Amino acid sequence: MDARACGEAGQMTIEFVVAFPVMLIVAAIAVNACSFFGVCAAFDNDFRDAVRTCATSPAYGQDVAQSCSLIEQELQQGGNAKNVQVQVSARSVARGHTAFSATVRFEPTLFGAALNPQVFGVSLPTLSHSEEIVVDCYKPGVLS
Repeated sequence: MDARACGEAGQMTIEFVVAFPVMLIVAAIAVNACSFFGVCAAFDNDFRDAVRTCATSPAYGQDVAQSCSLIEQELQQGGNAKNVQVQVSARSVARGHTAFSATVRFEPTLFGAALNPQVFGVSLPTLSHSEEIVVDCYKPGVLS
């Protein structure tokens, strides 16, 4: 063996040890980004469906706060993820319409496992996405 071959025997191991944490961080960020985009897409559709179902024609005596609670329950049941929280609110807008807004908060995970907010010193913040829809909460037989 020549001297050059003996000096490079462990080079690949050292390169792997140096590069592995970086590859793990990049993979964790990519997986979480794709998961977040999927959660946002499903959340947008589920939120619109929940508002149409629970708020556009509320039951007798059902107020806006109860509609928000029902919408939030439907969104929580649809998500079924431990790292996703949903918050729904409503406000009155012009001409008796009501604007329902919802926010989904996504906490990053390490390939599905619970995760510290930091991976190898890189911070993975909680991500959020908001959606708003304005509807007329029609109550048949009720005069304003």
